Amino acid sequence: MRVASDTKTTHPVLIFWIAAGWVGFFLLPWYMVEDGLWSFRWLFDGYPFDEDYAPAAFLVGQGEKLWLAPLILPLVLPLIVVRRVKSDPLFARILIVAGALGFGWLIAQGFGIGIRGFNYDWLRALFGDLGDRQFGMGYGAMLCATSFLFLLTQGIAARGAINGDVFVVGAIGGIITIVTAFVFFPIAKMLFAAFVTEDGAYSIAVFFSKFFDDRLWGLGCLAGGRCGAAWNSLFLAIAVGFITTVLGLAFALVVTRSGFRYKRALRALTVLPIITPPFVIGLALILLFGLSGTVTQFVADLLGTQPTRWLYGLPGVLIAQTLAFTPIAFLVLIGVVEGVSPSMEEAAQTLRANKWDTFRTVSLPLMRPGLANAFLLGFIESMADFGNPLVLGGNFDVLSTEIFFAIVGAQYDQGRAAVLAMVLLFFTLSAFFLQRAWLGKKSYTTVTGKGDAGVHPLMPTGLSVPVLVVALGWALFTVIVYAMIIYGSVVELWGVDNSLTFKHYVTAFSLRIEEEGIRWTGAAWDSFWTTIMIAAIAAPLTAAVGLVTAYLLTRQSFAGKSAFEFGTMLSFAIPGTVIGVSYILAFNVPPIEITGTGVILVVSFIFRNMPVGVRAGIASMSQLDRSLDESSLTLGANSWQTFRRVILPLLRPAILAALVYSFVRAMTAISAVIFLVSAEYDMATSYIIGRVENNDYGLAIAYSTTLIFVMLAAVGLLQVLVGRVRIGRRTHHATEKTG
Repeated sequence: MRVASDTKTTHPVLIFWIAAGWVGFFLLPWYMVEDGLWSFRWLFDGYPFDEDYAPAAFLVGQGEKLWLAPLILPLVLPLIVVRRVKSDPLFARILIVAGALGFGWLIAQGFGIGIRGFNYDWLRALFGDLGDRQFGMGYGAMLCATSFLFLLTQGIAARGAINGDVFVVGAIGGIITIVTAFVFFPIAKMLFAAFVTEDGAYSIAVFFSKFFDDRLWGLGCLAGGRCGAAWNSLFLAIAVGFITTVLGLAFALVVTRSGFRYKRALRALTVLPIITPPFVIGLALILLFGLSGTVTQFVADLLGTQPTRWLYGLPGVLIAQTLAFTPIAFLVLIGVVEGVSPSMEEAAQTLRANKWDTFRTVSLPLMRPGLANAFLLGFIESMADFGNPLVLGGNFDVLSTEIFFAIVGAQYDQGRAAVLAMVLLFFTLSAFFLQRAWLGKKSYTTVTGKGDAGVHPLMPTGLSVPVLVVALGWALFTVIVYAMIIYGSVVELWGVDNSLTFKHYVTAFSLRIEEEGIRWTGAAWDSFWTTIMIAAIAAPLTAAVGLVTAYLLTRQSFAGKSAFEFGTMLSFAIPGTVIGVSYILAFNVPPIEITGTGVILVVSFIFRNMPVGVRAGIASMSQLDRSLDESSLTLGANSWQTFRRVILPLLRPAILAALVYSFVRAMTAISAVIFLVSAEYDMATSYIIGRVENNDYGLAIAYSTTLIFVMLAAVGLLQVLVGRVRIGRRTHHATEKTG
């Protein structure tokens, strides 16, 4: 009886992916439709006979795109084993062959044939001119590729990989594929672009001529001239990393090791850089210290001197980046400082160490991972920052702005942009690896562990006074800067006519109610709604990819796990500027032809912010006992059901944190976005940069202020939702920490 029932086994997941492959091949448009991925006008515009919207089966049936015909074989093969048991050796073999053949052929024909026929001379020499072409993948091709991928992973699972767990093997295969496609492939494409000559050939000489350009490595500043962009960026990033780490540590010590009464207010400042577009601080500094700035004019009148442009260059960029990134360093360090065991500090004092010796020999060494991580964050954020150097840089050239002008300027030199991006990537990855080497085997995240009965000792007096002065002075400066942002949005023309007005808000966000409904007449509405839409789509996808990755890293053991973790975290060390350039080079031609669409913006946000979801998930899952998983599996649930019904409900705070952080970062990003926006998909930050370039500071600041309040609302919503879903002791613990 068992044999008889086994021979009639059905596999719902297998049937689903077989059906998905057939739908992709026979029903959906194979190539990207002209109106974009989110447009369905093709359903009423010649589908399925129009070549632009035709499924692969229709194209092959009409004698066109015959290179798609071999895909029918891997679509049919899985039908052979749809009723066989998994233990049958043929089951695994057929699925592996079908999946590998289909997925491999899709990749081969996608890269081999492009918009001008064959992409490679050896193919043209072997087969002659093709006389046809193809565009980027559409719905059908993407669904077919996904089907083949998961048929392959099901076959691998049937061979016994990871105990035959279909969900886990499929998740690993899916994450590896998308990280390869949207992180490693664009970076590799960018590296090759650095060697391309004007006629399309490859030359090492071209690379070296651009790499050793004096504008990149020149040291003229030592003799009163200008230094190259590479040295400027490196010096600036080191200075910003060091200063923000010191200031962040000062803030953390004030909050945890002092009797300061207004700790809540200091913590409130930490949210500002997350909800503020990166270049807005630069605009505020111009209002204060620019040629017509309040402070500049006051000092000039007081001393009877002429105002100068001292702000434009290294001083202005350094101040702006320090203001922007110090609270981020504080966010990293506050958990580390709080995580130092009070018992260890009390033990040192019991052994007659004074407060200063205890801090120097016990507390500070235990903060080492946090200090290294804070410096790395400041270094990378400075390297990647595009807005502040653009607004305040003057003649101080940095890599991020040089890359931008190489792409969008009159020179339009993709090769030079690729070389500059390689240098930028080298600096950030070097900092990333140096940090790992300095920390040794220590974790990046500080885990506080179980509760400690001790109380953190106060700072020694000799340290507390300067720390309080520095922290409170900088906090006051930050408050003034943000006050200037709000004030600057409601004056007529800063430095010329300071009369109050709301005209900038009216210009940007006016609306009119008509019989047909609301008409959005303001100049900023298009970019605002586009930004909301893109961010709302990217945020849940970012959280989903990050949390699935975290589940694999914390709950599963498999070969190559360390490499898998490094690959998923690599985008943390890749500046947004490099992401933007690499995406332009990789995705403006088939097989993934998404440049100029909203898809490329969504994808860039997903993989730029994915490490946040990964780390949030790892931190939360580390608090969940594995016995919960084991109990679910013992009661007959599979890994997917356990993940969905047991783990995910307990991860609501991590899910919400990843969702809102991803949403906010997508709303305020600029370094990658500036390369990827188009006339149809213009983002808020790129629109504001355009206003700044036209010296329309009032409108730019009004728009930025609006974004800040929108982000405050999003963060407030996060706090309300997280407060409702926290359970057990974590609620009390979180309340104590936020208090």
